[in-house]
Amino acid sequence: MAMSPLIDRLIEAFQVLPGVGPKGAQRMVLHLLQHNRTGGQLLAEVLAEAVDRVGECEDCRNLCEEARCRFCADPRRDDALLCVVESPADILAIERAGGFRGRYFVLHGHLSPIDGIGPEELGLDRLLERVSQLQPAELILATNPTVEGEATAHYISEMISERVATITRIAHGVPLGGELEYIDGGTLVHALQGRRSIR
Repeated sequence: MAMSPLIDRLIEAFQVLPGVGPKGAQRMVLHLLQHNRTGGQLLAEVLAEAVDRVGECEDCRNLCEEARCRFCADPRRDDALLCVVESPADILAIERAGGFRGRYFVLHGHLSPIDGIGPEELGLDRLLERVSQLQPAELILATNPTVEGEATAHYISEMISERVATITRIAHGVPLGGELEYIDGGTLVHALQGRRSIR
């Protein structure tokens, strides 16, 4: 049942967020309007500013409001390591985990001919420019362990093979603390194929 045209439009607008359906959107909208109009105003202002000002880093295609993101602008990062990821969220996950101090390149997706996403849409020409600029010793392919992610990693490795001495793929497999009987078959196959020597 409709409440009012404007509230209905707002509920519909919230549904553009991933994982937010009609009921979740309705709860958020009613909460903001009933209990937190100041928070709603702040959300509207910051969202409008972000949509207006945030673009792509000219070097790595990460999201930022400056010409270069903070990772590309940081002179302490290691130019010898270049990590290719599917989305800016992947950079946040890697940074949160810690231990990686190299550079990044964001594809903003993966190869998917059925959806009309080819090399041009992923900016692979810009990846080649980035490789030429940095001359990394190692290219790390950190695309998702999906069929499309694997195809994208394979395509990039073939494309870059003559330009970078070492091309690696992130390991996939059994999570720390996981029990084999509860791991799906695909993950186990990857874990067995990616095994390494311990002596």
